Amino acid sequence: MKKLNFLIMLTLASTMMTAQNPFFKQAKTPHETFPFNELKDEYYMPAFEEGIKQHQAEINKIANNKQLPTFENTIVAMERSGALLNKVATVFFALNGAETNDEMQEIAQKVSPLLTEHSTAINLNEKLFARVKAVYDQREKLNLSVEDAKLLEDTYEGFASNGANLPADKKEIFKQISKDLSLASVQFGQNVLKETNGYSLLITDKNVLAGMPDDFMEMTASKAKEAGKDGWLLNLRSTCYGPIMTYANNRDLRRELWMAYNTQCLPNSQYDNTQLIQRIINLQLQKANLLGYETYADYALRHRMAEKPGNVYKLLNDLMEAYKPAAQKELKDVQDYASAHGAYFTIQPWDFGYYSEKLKTERFDVNDEILKPYFELENVKKGVFGLATKLYGLHFTKNEKIQVYHPEVEAFDVTDNKGKFIAVLYTDFHPREGKRSGAWMTEYKSQYKNAKGKDSRPHITIVMNFTRPTETKPALLEFDEVNTFLHEFGHALHGMLADGTYASLSGTNVYRDFVELPSQFMENFLTEKEFLDGFAVHYQTGEKIPAELIQKIIDASNFNVAYACLRQLAFGYEDMAFYTITEPFSGDVIAFEKAATAPVSLLPSIPETARSTTFSHIFSGGYAAGYYSYKWAEVLDADAFSVFKANGIYDAKTAKSFKENILMKGGSEHPMVLYKRFRGQEPTIDALLKRTGIK
Repeated sequence: MKKLNFLIMLTLASTMMTAQNPFFKQAKTPHETFPFNELKDEYYMPAFEEGIKQHQAEINKIANNKQLPTFENTIVAMERSGALLNKVATVFFALNGAETNDEMQEIAQKVSPLLTEHSTAINLNEKLFARVKAVYDQREKLNLSVEDAKLLEDTYEGFASNGANLPADKKEIFKQISKDLSLASVQFGQNVLKETNGYSLLITDKNVLAGMPDDFMEMTASKAKEAGKDGWLLNLRSTCYGPIMTYANNRDLRRELWMAYNTQCLPNSQYDNTQLIQRIINLQLQKANLLGYETYADYALRHRMAEKPGNVYKLLNDLMEAYKPAAQKELKDVQDYASAHGAYFTIQPWDFGYYSEKLKTERFDVNDEILKPYFELENVKKGVFGLATKLYGLHFTKNEKIQVYHPEVEAFDVTDNKGKFIAVLYTDFHPREGKRSGAWMTEYKSQYKNAKGKDSRPHITIVMNFTRPTETKPALLEFDEVNTFLHEFGHALHGMLADGTYASLSGTNVYRDFVELPSQFMENFLTEKEFLDGFAVHYQTGEKIPAELIQKIIDASNFNVAYACLRQLAFGYEDMAFYTITEPFSGDVIAFEKAATAPVSLLPSIPETARSTTFSHIFSGGYAAGYYSYKWAEVLDADAFSVFKANGIYDAKTAKSFKENILMKGGSEHPMVLYKRFRGQEPTIDALLKRTGIK
């Protein structure tokens, strides 16, 4: 009897938790946004488990359907399946980047292999693949729309590229590889976050921080106070590390932070990532070989605009040839400036940013400290949102009724000129312990149309790590931070303006080397007088940014642009080197990295330092064999913006074409088809070379 009562109590407790779990009920919130106020970490695993269970049942029903396979009962049915699992995974992984904790990171370790196992089981389901293949083999006779044909092609290719055509014994190997890769990638990212969060340096002598701006001093003093210490507390986040490299007169301090930053996750660290790098690249190679590809890059690029490694290397090499002479000249200019100002040594990596900034200030009389008063965050928001209004007729209204996951986060209703609801946009601007470094856009709900054709609009978020307000000043952004805002907002527009039928083809679900076009395109406006005139006002006086200062921004926009290009190329070469190996790698990760980047590395190489061990983009962020995409997209964005420059940066017809052919289409067609529809021709590097002053 006691045992029975205990079982009843357990059942009741489970039922109560299910009833309270926000993943198991329809949200009664504006636009059915996620009810973050109801969320607890303990709700994730039950929701994941139930989501996997429901999705598997839906897949089994499709696979065992007695009717002949059709586009609707197989391809569309698969696309519509897994709603609960998609909901919980979307929320969990978005928050695991923006507001994580130890419990969530443990959940990520548990759930990632489960999700991989689940998706692999679907991809290797022979009955299901037989139905997909049957529809695919009849594709020429089905009279499908362009979007439907793309969904069918992507679905079939998704199976084929994930082992569906492998014999049974190799399918088991593929399953294990996928599971191991998932775990290794999660561990890599967690190691980077823990290493970054684990570093701090307390400065008690104010003289050590000579040269640092007042707001930096106030920010780091506040950090020290929060930690119960007197002085100025430094860390490795961008809002601290970047300013130290730029402004600190104390060379020893610059070196100390640079070394700390560039020795993260090395073998002497508690969070060593070198062995994980070996494991990840070898697993990727093994997976590619199983599927008949010589390298992982060959496998990854088959669905990219670049198509094959040779085309990536051609882009990288062409840009290196064009920019390296100018970059060498830029470095010489900085070295000459430093030498003329008492630096009787060869410029080192921790010196370049410091002397470069001083040379820029002397040459153009403009720097972040001059510009920041004109880039108060609230005004920048108005400017960026206003740009979307001018180009695409979008309007942003803060909605206090939408629940957010942190008090600093804001939520906006996005509507068009007629008041029609377009999307929800969440903004999250400042660094926190639970937020990884960098900046990104993601979503809590994607855009799609249901079976009855009703348009379900997206919920988009942009997450950044901008300078915080202090006790005496609002958040004043550096020029690069404004640029980052525009970049991520471009991704957000790609998501918000999506107008597709299928979620898997909607918004930013495009080829990796196409996805950066909308984001990098937006950066072009930051050196346009018409744009800056509209929002850049002094936070104290309300004075508009002076015309001569705007001209200085324009004049300085290409300062050290070639050096910056080579830095990006270094990441691209490094990425391709790791993922074009043809034999399992067991060598020295640091030496391998340095050899790969040597052709574009102009500064002295420092022993026992590395970037690869924190290179989350390619080891845990989905950019494996894809980091070149930033340069590829830069060619596209320069070429695209040249049309706006020719017609007027706010030209309605040009903006309408970009919106309808690029931003709204998602991955519904091949990106080159979409681009040519907007541009009228394929892109060339000419516009980029012209924009950066190389040509």
